[in-house]
Amino acid sequence: MRRRILLLSYYFEPDLSAGSFRAEALVKALLEEGGDDIQIDVVTTLPNRYRSFTARTSRFEKRGALRIRRIAVPNHQSGVADQARSFLAYAREVLRITRRERYDLVVATSSRLMTATLGALVARRQRAALYLDIRDILVDALPELLPTTFGRLATLLFSRIERWTIQKATRVNLISPGFLSYFSTRYPARTFSVHTNGVDDLFVPMASSEAPSARPGLVQVLYAGNVGEGQGLHHVLPALAKRLEGEVYFRVVGAGSAHGRLAKALSRLKIRNVELLPPIKRSDLVSLYQSADVLFLHLNRNRAFRRVLPSKLFEYAATGKPIWAGLPGFAASFVREKISNVALFEPCDVGNAMSAFRRLNLGSISRSEFVADYSRASIQKLMAIDVLNTAWKPGNSSER
Repeated sequence: MRRRILLLSYYFEPDLSAGSFRAEALVKALLEEGGDDIQIDVVTTLPNRYRSFTARTSRFEKRGALRIRRIAVPNHQSGVADQARSFLAYAREVLRITRRERYDLVVATSSRLMTATLGALVARRQRAALYLDIRDILVDALPELLPTTFGRLATLLFSRIERWTIQKATRVNLISPGFLSYFSTRYPARTFSVHTNGVDDLFVPMASSEAPSARPGLVQVLYAGNVGEGQGLHHVLPALAKRLEGEVYFRVVGAGSAHGRLAKALSRLKIRNVELLPPIKRSDLVSLYQSADVLFLHLNRNRAFRRVLPSKLFEYAATGKPIWAGLPGFAASFVREKISNVALFEPCDVGNAMSAFRRLNLGSISRSEFVADYSRASIQKLMAIDVLNTAWKPGNSSER
């Protein structure tokens, strides 16, 4: 008899999200490793990450041993309240859909805790094993997101929710080694696996190519990704563009909760060397990467970001292009150790960013060794084996 696996991911292909790409790769690896012994049900949402990006897809798909159900959720602007409404709509449907199903294992990949908690609820109800893939630490971020009495109360509440969720899990994976200090301190009796993000096959062909130095004219700098409070582009990019007018041309491809703030800041300073473009499919990103001289990356100064490892780093590194990055904590240490030709600066520090830019070698290089070490396919294969071992382990149950 086939083992049945339920995978919960709020985002899934063809949506544009680090969680979507990760979940898609994990499903592929599970099907390859599990063979005829497993059936996977993915319950996700219809594409909704960005209002400016739409992708036609069906609410239900069946591909051999894989079934995908996509739930329609209310549109959101990436604000806390509207995201909560959208998630509640998703959670209600997940609980309804799974009520009459039977699963041996529930897998939940979660950035803001609640998909993990939803997975724990479903697994408890089904007496199934539970595998959690934790991609962010909500409790660590809340004191800065909501720096008021309400924020302190929210932190206390979600700390208890996190504890219940983690305690119900059979196995917990962390996406960043930087998370280990937090989770090991709070849950000393548990062991955690670490399967990071990685480089998708789409970008691997770029890894071994070397391009000449930047072309004559303006240096082309590209940022591709989410434009939210977490990235904090509005704090640094307008001032950088002003200082580098006549020398650098910036392209920002993406959308998010802080896109309007960035646009207003650029308008206020009368910036003419920054172009804002809507999100595009990953397959179309390759040509943009190839036409860029430098790839830009930035995280805001929030304390919680000192533990993260941005998924975009792996994609950028594969291109061989110079990387100009405002990164704190673990991410900065990882870059110094693993990725060559990266100019690091302190987040939101324009002067430091200017100094970093002057240090960049504008020629592309090969980072094939890094790509080989951090192939997403290889990482997800190991993670899939970890998941399947959890499903097959006798006596697994979320009732603990």
